[in-house]
Amino acid sequence: MNTKPTYAVSRRSLLRAIASAPLWHAIPARAIETAADAFDVFDLEAVARAKLPPAHWAYLATGTDSELTLNENTAAFSRWYLRPRRLVDVRAPDLTTEILGETWPSPLALTPLSSQRAFDPEGEVATARAARAGRYRMILSNVASVGVEEVTAACGEPVWMQLYATARWDVARAVIRRAEAAGSRVIVLTVDLPTYSNRLTLLRGMRADSRDCTACHRGSPGRDQHLKPMYAGTGLGADEFRASGLTWEFLQRMRDSTHMRIVVKGIVTREDAARCLAAGVDGIIVSNHGGRSDDTGRAAIDSLPEVVAVAGGKVPVLVDSGFRRGTDVLKALALGASAVNIGRPYAWGLAAFGESGVARAMEIIRTELETNMRLVGAPSIADISPDLVAHA
Repeated sequence: MNTKPTYAVSRRSLLRAIASAPLWHAIPARAIETAADAFDVFDLEAVARAKLPPAHWAYLATGTDSELTLNENTAAFSRWYLRPRRLVDVRAPDLTTEILGETWPSPLALTPLSSQRAFDPEGEVATARAARAGRYRMILSNVASVGVEEVTAACGEPVWMQLYATARWDVARAVIRRAEAAGSRVIVLTVDLPTYSNRLTLLRGMRADSRDCTACHRGSPGRDQHLKPMYAGTGLGADEFRASGLTWEFLQRMRDSTHMRIVVKGIVTREDAARCLAAGVDGIIVSNHGGRSDDTGRAAIDSLPEVVAVAGGKVPVLVDSGFRRGTDVLKALALGASAVNIGRPYAWGLAAFGESGVARAMEIIRTELETNMRLVGAPSIADISPDLVAHA
């Protein structure tokens, strides 16, 4: 006769119950002391958040309005799933990528991110050295805290130069000429911020910050733009920074003024992609500014397919906004992206550990990409085909 209590459970059942409990899988990111200790980019995020002053963290973290776009940028990846192929020789994955006549060791680049000295004393110079060591293409913000000449020297090769048009053509021309003189071969016109967006997280972070930030915010968007290195000598005023009157004719003016390749950043629809091709651009970057421009609620990864379809292989289509994992990158490549530009993760690394943090953030994403190429049966970038991904 079995006299054991009816509520008794076997050790195996107990372990199974523990393993299936949500808290078992919710182990928080551990505190790390060096960049090398990071398991994923979120370990770097945790350190960056702890180290940065409230206003600087809020500047990095902010979206706009309800931050629906900001959140959708990352949430949308869960609605795309991978369809692996088995029994493929993946012993030596080849990440080599061709973009605008240049050979890249991987399809990863560093997206333009302004005012990086808010995150680390060396700012864009530390980022450039990490890009040089990892051989990643760097796109420099034209509201960077360091000029293109110094960043190019640290990078060891010409960077791509981002351009906010501003309300004055002479200022745009001055930035273009400086980039050309520094050896830049590509100018990236950003078109998704014709006015200042409503960045509530940033405003709240500024209000919560008790420091006197006058010195470190000289030259930030909305204040004394001429004090930013790339605007030196232009006399650009705060009220002239946003180009609310920017139209498609500006692209022709650029074409007539530079020999650099022209890439347009901030395209999210098939209609604008078609206009880009008609204007003769050399490349398109699908981007919603990391959720910092408009609050449409549409993720960049969801905008990518229609832009790729219009581009039809005539020009490369790059993408940014919301990329945190190698699997995110893999899904974008399967959807037709030529390359993926990483933003916040490398900024987390910069804020956490400087140059080594940037290098580690990019290394993590690249390693995850290579691992998952093996797992889905794609031995090269060319083998990452549309049938490897589907929408839930």
